[in-house]
Amino acid sequence: MVSHHKVVKDTAETGLMRLVRALAVILPSVALAQVLTNPGDYRQPAAAAVVWLAVLGASAWFVPRLRTGGLTASETAAAILIAVAAVAAIGVVHRAHGGSGSVDLAVLGTAWLLALVVMSRPARVWIPAALLVFAVYGVLLVRGAGLNPLSMSQLGAAGYIIVAVLVAFAALRPTLDTHVSMAARQASLAARSSAEHAAAAAIQQERKTRLAVLEQKALPLLRGIAAGTLDPTEQGVREECARYAAVLRYSLSTGAPGSGELVAGLDPVLRAAAARELPVPVQVIGDPGTVQPPVARAVVAAVDAVLSALAPQQVMLTVLASGDDVELYLTFSAPLRCLPDLTRFGLDVPAPAHWHAVVSTTETGGGCLEVAWRKDGAA
Repeated sequence: MVSHHKVVKDTAETGLMRLVRALAVILPSVALAQVLTNPGDYRQPAAAAVVWLAVLGASAWFVPRLRTGGLTASETAAAILIAVAAVAAIGVVHRAHGGSGSVDLAVLGTAWLLALVVMSRPARVWIPAALLVFAVYGVLLVRGAGLNPLSMSQLGAAGYIIVAVLVAFAALRPTLDTHVSMAARQASLAARSSAEHAAAAAIQQERKTRLAVLEQKALPLLRGIAAGTLDPTEQGVREECARYAAVLRYSLSTGAPGSGELVAGLDPVLRAAAARELPVPVQVIGDPGTVQPPVARAVVAAVDAVLSALAPQQVMLTVLASGDDVELYLTFSAPLRCLPDLTRFGLDVPAPAHWHAVVSTTETGGGCLEVAWRKDGAA
């Protein structure tokens, strides 16, 4: 399964994310350049420069947060606070006459912070934040310059900047969400297809190996019986024939429910799930070996807990044994009703078994239960 955070991180490298990164650098830099080229517009140009350097530095912290799925509540509060503080500080030190033009860059230089909030939080958060920034800017502008055509044009320009940012990024956010959802779905399908192909290849290879052994040993035995050199009534010959017949049956039936001790232990849980319209096809790759009772109980309990939390759907159970390591995967395509606490099932499992279980989910609601343990440490 592909982690939702991994998909979001990969998807965050789209043009929209690059646009946000560019705005986070360009807008404060332009405001800083305006301070340096027109220091006379400010009572304390050094203070204004420090403000924009701080805002520019904040971009190094905030922009990477988008790669982890957006700003958290505390990060959103910090972004709004920085935007308000920057607008307030620039408004305090800005001269009323506005010598460098009709609009200073207080609002424009912090617009990327509002864009981050729009992309991370719902409208009930970013609309009040934008109104707060506009209100602070307006109060300081009117207090410094008074009510006149110039201050009103500056206020109108600030409002236009804020509305343009909000509308643009609010309109683009559904596009990003759709892109993330599609990427998660594609990654999930690709992972499932890859796992199915790998499982099929492993099963085919294992069957070929067993059948090769049969060809080398069983066929000469049968030829000897047919030629009359071996007596089929002898105990040793009969035992050899029975053993190779069992190997042949196992080779042709691997992956079917009931093949192996582990699947036999899971059979009651799988039957109960099937009665709830949760059919669970089983495929076994390799030999899980003899599963010790504490491990078997923990595995059955974990599978039962996840199946009990699923609505009717198609589920796939895969057991993969390689050397001393055994892994069980239960994949599903619809969301869990609740996330079970799997840690309690492994309390009685011996530590050398390295038993662990985890459920991972995707953006589309599907997911996978992964249980792993070691055969050599289960005793």
